[in-house]
Amino acid sequence: MKNIKILLLLILGLSLTTSCIDDDNDELTGGAITGGLLTLNNTAIGYVVGNDATYTATGTVYQGSVQTEMIEVYKSFTNSNTGSRSNEILLRTINVAETSVGANGTFSIDFTYEDLISGLTIDGSPLPASDSALSIGDFWTLRYESTLSSGNVVSNAGVTKVSVGTRFAGLYQTVEAAYYRIGVLTYTGADFQNFVPVQVIESVDATTYRVVEYFGVFAGNTWYFEIDENDNITYPETTPEGDAQTGNGQPFITCQSHPNEMTNVPCGAGTNMVIRDDVNGKDQLIMSYGYLTGNTSGNAREFYQVLEKIVD
Repeated sequence: MKNIKILLLLILGLSLTTSCIDDDNDELTGGAITGGLLTLNNTAIGYVVGNDATYTATGTVYQGSVQTEMIEVYKSFTNSNTGSRSNEILLRTINVAETSVGANGTFSIDFTYEDLISGLTIDGSPLPASDSALSIGDFWTLRYESTLSSGNVVSNAGVTKVSVGTRFAGLYQTVEAAYYRIGVLTYTGADFQNFVPVQVIESVDATTYRVVEYFGVFAGNTWYFEIDENDNITYPETTPEGDAQTGNGQPFITCQSHPNEMTNVPCGAGTNMVIRDDVNGKDQLIMSYGYLTGNTSGNAREFYQVLEKIVD
């Protein structure tokens, strides 16, 4: 009897062990869908109002033993003011060529404003025929679904956000710069390039821009400038919220507001202006500005910088 009990316990233990192994295998591989992995080159695209441009989204598809045969790109629109979202419909179907296992394929889609608005409705109305009726901050979301050789369809986690902005919003790099601390040249362009490899500039409205994070070479700042119809750059005295504009928490100064303090950086013709690049898109922003510590004469910090738009 004792031997029978031991045998039964061994059989029960083996059964439980086998059950755990089967459960683990099922959790890891049973029912799991493989294939369809996409890498997006454009997770964010700036849509420029009035530019009448064609935009491109590209990516890479990894082809394993289960191949991606087709990618369907779906579009939807979100109103930044109300938070309302449109219906979602198909924008484009991409047939993917078969490759060897482990190889990477590529895909690309081009689209215009007409492509983006076609068939979409929001709050019961179609999107406006002219992009001039859009608001800064509105955006489209492009979602990607992969159809696999196994017959499964998977939705990718990555999306492309196509945000409505203006021409001069985007990512910039410093090509020339100088910083004077109480009349002493302290940092040059090489320092700016080292401290601030990328500068983010966002659209606030049709003429106002927000500089995110850096005031010259100093982090932790948000400040604003404006570009008029003649491509002149000016600096508002207050933020869009009505607060006084500052730099590093100190009073913001310009060539116009404090000419006697801005004596080491350019303040005449050739600064505080835009140079457009209509061929390659590498627009330049040339800017002179500063701040005054303690609002006391003689304690100016002066900046001069030439920012060039980074083009993918």
